[in-house]
Parts: sequence; C-alpha cells; structure tokens
Amino acid sequence: MSGIFISFEGPDGAGKTTALEKLLPLLKERTDKEVVLSREPGGSIIAEKIRKIILDIHDEEMDPRTEALLYAAARRQHLVDAVLPALEEGKVMLSDRFVDSSIAYQGGGRQIGTKEVGEINDFAIDGHLPDLTVYFDVTPDVGLSRIRKDHEGAMDRLEKEALSFHQRVYDSYMEIVKNNPDRIKTVDAAQPVEKVVDDTLDVIIKRFPDVFNGGK
Repeated sequence: MSGIFISFEGPDGAGKTTALEKLLPLLKERTDKEVVLSREPGGSIIAEKIRKIILDIHDEEMDPRTEALLYAAARRQHLVDAVLPALEEGKVMLSDRFVDSSIAYQGGGRQIGTKEVGEINDFAIDGHLPDLTVYFDVTPDVGLSRIRKDHEGAMDRLEKEALSFHQRVYDSYMEIVKNNPDRIKTVDAAQPVEKVVDDTLDVIIKRFPDVFNGGK
C-alpha cells in the first residue's frame, strides 16, 4: 500500500476533534497526496450505525464485553470501508481514534482486560496498525472539566462515567504509550489548541519528511 495511516488518541477532553479540524488544512498544504479525515467509532455507513448504539446515553445496561465487541465490529467495518481503500489509493488517512482506544477504554476503563480486548481487536484489524499514532496527553481531571464546560448537555455514555473510570483509561493509555515508543508519539494536549496543532504538525513532518514538507 502506498498510503499513510495516522491515528490520533487521547482521553475524553483531550481536544482531538478540534485540533484535527485545524490540522487537516495544514497537512493538505504540505503534500501532494490526498488527505482524508475519519473517526471511530464510525467513519462508514454501517460503523456509524453501530456508533449510535454504543454511545447512546439510554443504553446503560450494555454489558462491557458487548461494548468491546461492538467497538471491534465498528472498527473492522471502518477499516474495510474507509481505511484500506484510502491506503490502496495512496491517500493519507487520519483517524480520530483506532485500536488503542478500545484497549484503554474497554480493557482498562471497563476492567475486562487489556490483553483480552487486544486479542479481539487483533482479529478485527488483521495486522493493520497505523504507521504513526499521535497521543494527546491530558489528565482526567482537566479533560473532564473541559467536557463539562463545553458540552455538558451533550455528553455521551462514556463521557458520563465517573472520574475513577477515566483514571483507569488514562493509566491504560500511559502503559500503551510506554510499550509502543516507535509507533506512538505524545503531544501535550493541556496547551492552547494552536500549540497542540503546531506540535502535532511537527511530529508528522519529522516522521514523514518525504511526504510532508516543512513549508507551504
């Protein structure tokens, strides 16, 4: 495959979505490749339908293993429908979350085992890991305070979880980052969004200097 696959991870409130919206045009200016942005769960017709079930605030009785399986199912469909075709066509695929999210949220946050959730997702992604993962680092208390300030009335089912859940997610992310130093690079997401975007751009340019030049 001639394309590039970059995923973006981080706890709730890390500001990934906002940063990616600002990053996208900057990356497009610096490469001849087409740059596309997608998200998980979702990113394709079937995966978006699964997303609605997963994040519905009324689905409080969902079993943690069911949740993990639904995320893996949505991920598989997103991979087949969006990610792999983009890479085959030589595009740069940016994904707001990928496999690390499930390991952190369901494996760690839900306490059903990072190894077990990892195995479910190994089956789903069939070896297709991102070429680079940018981890937006922000502590749970900062992230949750941002969420409550910005869109408390629109919080999804996972965002509404207790601080202890989000702390387990954060701790799991820290372990994932430590165990994957070549693939995962960390950006301080507690900074102003403009600095987060600049730092993320630098990380991507340094990893792929032949694809993204340093100037416009």
